[in-house]
Amino acid sequence: MNYWPLLGVMVVVIGFVLRWNPVAVVVAAGLTSGLAAGKPLPDLLALIGESFLSQRSLSLFMLTLPVIGVLEWAGLREQARRFIGGFRGLTLARLLIGYLGLRQLLSMIGLTNVAGHAQTVRPLIAPMSEAAVEKVSGALSRSQRQRVLALAAATDNVGLFFGEDVFIALGAVLLIQGFLAENGLHFEPMQIALWALPTAIAAFAIHAVRIWLFQRRLLAEPASAQETERAAR
Repeated sequence: MNYWPLLGVMVVVIGFVLRWNPVAVVVAAGLTSGLAAGKPLPDLLALIGESFLSQRSLSLFMLTLPVIGVLEWAGLREQARRFIGGFRGLTLARLLIGYLGLRQLLSMIGLTNVAGHAQTVRPLIAPMSEAAVEKVSGALSRSQRQRVLALAAATDNVGLFFGEDVFIALGAVLLIQGFLAENGLHFEPMQIALWALPTAIAAFAIHAVRIWLFQRRLLAEPASAQETERAAR
């Protein structure tokens, strides 16, 4: 057996440890493994080109970052904070629980890319969460702000992870079906999705309670927390 093609794995490990460009590392690893396996360089370059052309739609996600950057530069985050300030009864818990439910429902029907960290959490949900807290407790300290942002990101993760398994055409459901079939258990995708529904409901309830408890603890902290942190610096 020829083990030389495994050199590509070593290239990936070294490249990521040294924090080199991920695209360059992956291409270099592919070329290393291909050359070690005895494939001619022109064939390898042709294979990389064909793979890129066949999967070029996957590169569309790279358009998200510059678009969000332009929107933030134009004041999207400030507008989001001002928008939340106009709702008197809107609290952090109500905002994030509502977003959690919306994220789960959209994921359940396959719209997993409608929201996300880059598209929704950073430009909208995060500043809205900050504004919802500051409207009640005043200015946040740096540690409090980071905890609020982390909770907003976690809410998106929970909504997506436990909502997408209910959609029968998602790869995760098909992966579960294949794994069970290999072990002698044959289920239809619809059956797996239905069994995932109670888990999604439980995840929503548990995380909603976590959000409410977080808000309660945050509001119970001393109002001078930010001054104490500045003094410690």
